[in-house]
Amino acid sequence: MRHLNILWTNADPLTSHHMVMMYATNSMLHGWWDSVKIIIWGATAKYVAEDTDIQTRIKMAMHAGVKFSACISCAENLGAKEKMENLGIEVIPWGKPLTRILSSEEPLLTV
Repeated sequence: MRHLNILWTNADPLTSHHMVMMYATNSMLHGWWDSVKIIIWGATAKYVAEDTDIQTRIKMAMHAGVKFSACISCAENLGAKEKMENLGIEVIPWGKPLTRILSSEEPLLTV
């Protein structure tokens, strides 16, 4: 299975809309990858919790099959955990899973 992880740490709206969401969604719609997971980390957690436009884009990406997961520490520290869970985003400790990805040959795109 060809699986892509996208580590999304850049809360810039233009980058978020025109790279992260666009590439992840189109990857699933066009079969470029079998699965795509976006990992929300850092300032992006606050951005996702507060911006309705990115929330809409996340729902569209989910509809296309993109999976979302967020760092629980970031979500809690930035007051975003409940909002992300309400959006259907998995919120978990990401230290060990990220280390596993980095130690493997699994593709990781960092934005």
